Amino acid sequence: MAATLPELSLSLQFADPSHRAELPRHKVRRWIRAALDELPAEITVRIVGEEEGRQLNREFRGKDYATNVLTFDYAHEPVVVADLVLCAPVVEREAGELKLPLADHYAHLLVHGTLHAQGFDHEEDDEAAEMEALETRILLGLGLHDPYGNAV
Repeated sequence: MAATLPELSLSLQFADPSHRAELPRHKVRRWIRAALDELPAEITVRIVGEEEGRQLNREFRGKDYATNVLTFDYAHEPVVVADLVLCAPVVEREAGELKLPLADHYAHLLVHGTLHAQGFDHEEDDEAAEMEALETRILLGLGLHDPYGNAV
């Protein structure tokens, strides 16, 4: 019997359209669903440029630089409600440094952000180990890379 996929209401926004071709809705939906537990979700994914990414990171995290992904989680139950903001220039730079296809790096960051949206964190070592192991399992299950290079 096939597993039932969690219900997902997805809004996909491109303030920076430079990577639109790398992020077709069906792929974004697949990556996010893979990271969702069994709870339904309402998730907005917004792809932004450097300026908006920096402004949001400064305003909400007190860090004056654009980061790869920001997760704004509003509810974990009974429905996961969150905004995932990804900064296109940062994601592109990192993908190049990691020698990864751009779409694969987006997949990792969307999985990462979706886990944050469900309450996972990586501030403490034990939390980081749990979250990294989960990310690795999800990405390998999607046929993608181990983002931490320690799959067994």
